[in-house]
Amino acid sequence: MSEKPSYLGLLNGISLAESRGHCWLNAWIEKTPNPEVRKVLQTITAREGEHGIAFAKRINELGFELEQKDDPKFEEQMAIASADCSDIEKFEALGLCDLNDGILTYFDTVFSDHSIDIRTGELLGRYIAEEHDTGRLFKSCYQQLKAAGPSSSSSAELAALNAKVDALCAAVEQLQETVSTQGEAATNGKNGKSRSKTAAH
Repeated sequence: MSEKPSYLGLLNGISLAESRGHCWLNAWIEKTPNPEVRKVLQTITAREGEHGIAFAKRINELGFELEQKDDPKFEEQMAIASADCSDIEKFEALGLCDLNDGILTYFDTVFSDHSIDIRTGELLGRYIAEEHDTGRLFKSCYQQLKAAGPSSSSSAELAALNAKVDALCAAVEQLQETVSTQGEAATNGKNGKSRSKTAAH
């Protein structure tokens, strides 16, 4: 077996974290009613899935196997992503509001390990660049949702509200027609009685 690289644990951790991220992001995609949020999440989850596979592949190329490890945060992340709360609440609960100034700073010193081979270095470089772009996408999406405020209702919610308003308007119109018809019938009945009395005289 090849000598164990000093950075093998890093590759293993990235592969597991990205694969799990792919899972809970897909759960979020299934729940969000906002098409703009869904579009951002789809871009990011594709990256996460690719990263998970790419790092597992690199571990194998180095002569080792991906080691599965439990992540106590994963169940919580899945629960949040699958919840019925708003997208803003999910951003905040999952800590995605500003990744670049948060957990991504961990990668600032990755290349201080000068033993990293060229192919792994290329993979890590692309990964880190994409993660920072992902952080920017998350932050921008979150800020847009916050700026929109109450008007950030999803298109599905708006459509449902519009349908209810239309139904209410239709019911009011029908009621008005009914009242109008009954009024005309009552008026005609009175006029008929008046004509009958006049004719009798």
